Amino acid sequence: MAENSEEGKPYYQFETEKVVDQFDSDAKAGLESKEAKKRLEQDGPNEIKQEKTSKWKILIRQLNNVVIYILIAAVVLTLVMGEYSDAVVISLVIIANTFIGYYQEVNASDALEKIKDMLSTQATVIRDNKRVDIPAEEVVKGDLIYIEAGDNIPADLRLVSTENMKVQESSLTGESGSVSKQTDPLEGKKSTGDQSNMAFSSTSVTNGNGTGIVVATAEETEIGKISSAVSDQSHKKTPLMKEIDGLGKNISYVILGVAALLFVLGFFFGDYTIAALSLAVITMIVGSIPEGLPATTSVVLAMGVRTLANKKNTIVKTLPAAETLGSVDVIATDKTGTLTRNEMTVQKILTPEKTYEVTGVGYAPEGDIMYEEKPVQIDESETLKELVQSGYEANETTLEKEEDKWVINGEPTDGSFLTLYRKVHQTKESDYEEIDRIPFDSEYRYIVSLSEHKETGEQKVYVKGSPDKVFEMVQGSESDFDLSYWQEKVEELSSQGQRVVAVGVKKLDEKKQDIDHTDLENGVKFLGIVGIIDPPRDEVIDSIKTMREAGVEVKMITGDHPSTAKAIAEQLGLADNVKAITGLELEEMSDDELTDRINDYEVFARTTPDNKLRIVKAYQRSGKVVAMVGDGVNDAPALKTSDIGVAMGQKGTDVSKDSASMVLANDDFSTMKTAIHEGRRIYDNIKKSILYLLPTSFAEGLIIAITLLLQNDLPLRATQMLWINMVSAITIQFAFIFEPAEEGIMNRPPRDTGESFINKRQAFEIGYVSILMAGLSLVAFEWLTESYGVDQATASTTVVNIMVMSKIFYLFNIRTRKPAFSKEFFTNKMAFVIIGIMLILQIILTYVPFMQRYFYTEGLSVVEWFIAIGVGILVLIVAETDKLIRLKVLNNNN
Repeated sequence: MAENSEEGKPYYQFETEKVVDQFDSDAKAGLESKEAKKRLEQDGPNEIKQEKTSKWKILIRQLNNVVIYILIAAVVLTLVMGEYSDAVVISLVIIANTFIGYYQEVNASDALEKIKDMLSTQATVIRDNKRVDIPAEEVVKGDLIYIEAGDNIPADLRLVSTENMKVQESSLTGESGSVSKQTDPLEGKKSTGDQSNMAFSSTSVTNGNGTGIVVATAEETEIGKISSAVSDQSHKKTPLMKEIDGLGKNISYVILGVAALLFVLGFFFGDYTIAALSLAVITMIVGSIPEGLPATTSVVLAMGVRTLANKKNTIVKTLPAAETLGSVDVIATDKTGTLTRNEMTVQKILTPEKTYEVTGVGYAPEGDIMYEEKPVQIDESETLKELVQSGYEANETTLEKEEDKWVINGEPTDGSFLTLYRKVHQTKESDYEEIDRIPFDSEYRYIVSLSEHKETGEQKVYVKGSPDKVFEMVQGSESDFDLSYWQEKVEELSSQGQRVVAVGVKKLDEKKQDIDHTDLENGVKFLGIVGIIDPPRDEVIDSIKTMREAGVEVKMITGDHPSTAKAIAEQLGLADNVKAITGLELEEMSDDELTDRINDYEVFARTTPDNKLRIVKAYQRSGKVVAMVGDGVNDAPALKTSDIGVAMGQKGTDVSKDSASMVLANDDFSTMKTAIHEGRRIYDNIKKSILYLLPTSFAEGLIIAITLLLQNDLPLRATQMLWINMVSAITIQFAFIFEPAEEGIMNRPPRDTGESFINKRQAFEIGYVSILMAGLSLVAFEWLTESYGVDQATASTTVVNIMVMSKIFYLFNIRTRKPAFSKEFFTNKMAFVIIGIMLILQIILTYVPFMQRYFYTEGLSVVEWFIAIGVGILVLIVAETDKLIRLKVLNNNN
């Protein structure tokens, strides 16, 4: 591992001198230019490599499908036999299905290119004891890098020197606050977010400056590992696509087996010529193969995607992902900004006299300081007034309103104190101006401001920082300070998931122009402690409750401390008994152990990108369908390997959005609730459309098979079968796009993706409806040609219309689980419009000369239309009778 030294220990555990020696570098002069050039030739450039798949390759692999193979074979055979119109129509079907698949795949962008865009383009290195700027890709291991506020870090560094240095690492850790950096070695194993003496490629310096030795470049960096993980993970097939692929293969193999058997029987026992027999078998295959399956599925999915985009603020990048939402068992999600507002808010104020609650959430200065549920006037308490002032003055952040939204520039904790001040004073400016400041540093963990009153000239030292540090200052000034009491209060607030900050003030008797740490050794008055929280989104609490009722578990994955994360999880209602585990504890488990125990936890704290990836895979191995919600680069591998990755549209990085299958345009996690509802509706309607499509396809195959066995004339041509399968599939089956959700769709558990797509009862219904359609069509064809005396073309046209009319009437049975002629009959008004369109197409097929020439049809009389409509009504009556019997049995059992 690049993060480890030659001794197998991570670099953050070593003294800086040892790291410098290991890379044969110099902490002052850096590398010699000759040595740097040699290392660049040896290790290669500091850039992430990427392989692209050509669009031609993507197009060709759409043909890798059993159904397509069979249709291609049918095209070849029909061309050989001179049936050119059949070959053309079948070819058009192949082309349509191929381009639908191609469009879906190329629509997804490449996340690796976005990762490359995040890397620094320039780097400041110290070589030959001179500071020079070079292209970032020329940085090598052992280089001494100089970085300052505003710089992007070009490689992974072990820091050698720092001066008030802070680094924004949210792209790696997912946590929004900047991290203070230092140079001392660390003990024990540390997660990425806790490696305070390391600086990582793609992160940026927000304060101060420093130098560091390059310990990893290119793919060996933390961002490089993420890039490699993203490229290693391929988007999995969705549960529905697996089921449909399996269904299509099984049907195809059965049809091919039956076709081969019929060919053998016809060859040895029939009177057909080889050409006629071959054409008959091809016709049976083309009729039986549900070539409308991909088109139908894609149309329902596409309209579902459109609905999600237009009404649910959800952008779905791949069509199958829309349905996957409906089968999700587990949603693994980032915390900050997703479940919470990512706007630190003062919630409690504890002064030596009283405990106050603060209303309002976020950075908007809306709310009040409350005592015993009543608003407090700030002048009522001098201590409270001084605390609010101190939090405002000892501050390095700004709060501004931009386009009706309050935003900060700086640290979220500081921002919460600015908002608190504005809640009290509104637009009134401070009476004090800053003379000098001690900025926050991880070494002493507090910030100090020397401020002077604008009118009186009175000077005060305002202090804000870690409770233990402020308590030390106060103990030197207040002999009666109850340390154990206040430590207990800090623990109490921390256990509730609040970040605790202590505040103090010191009045100066003499004027000063600067301030240093010795000025804090005595005279600091304790003002109180403040509990700050990144509040949960109100709408998220409600949506999690709904999802739990729907059998969907929400799991929190965060870089936060476990106690903080657990407290937030309890407020959100993730579970009745929330259990947390850290990333370091996960790393101690084998994959098998993790799979066995993964469902015991609701919170995963202090996690790395690798932890997130293992968590998702463990849930998948345990049989769960997993949605991963994230917004950072560190989320990208998990987003890509999950069953459906969901990224945030506004604050999400380009890498996360490109790795995901779905983007929440409004960054609102509660949208997942409505997206899951829509996903379940989409799945139900796809299944209905397939159960509706198969009886017609099988009936066509049965017609040809029975005809061959009886050695009669074929009642249908291949092109007529394709018309029935394809044209009706993309017209009548449009009705399922507009089918509303079934009652109680969010009160049932996620579907079991391990179950067969078609159960025994549904298979029985497909069987008897297929036999009914085929049998009645053959009887009608025989009667029309033998008894009624019409020609074969007219009889074939009647059979085509029998099949279509049967589909029209069967639609009313299959579109709802309730009786067709109930209040559900008119819930889908578009179904009637679509049926009207199909009837017009049937009239065109039957009477327009152009269509008659290519589809071998003839005009029908009233009698023939009556037969077609009568058969359709009979199919509906039989199917509805079966449904009513089934519903009665179900009610009796309940």
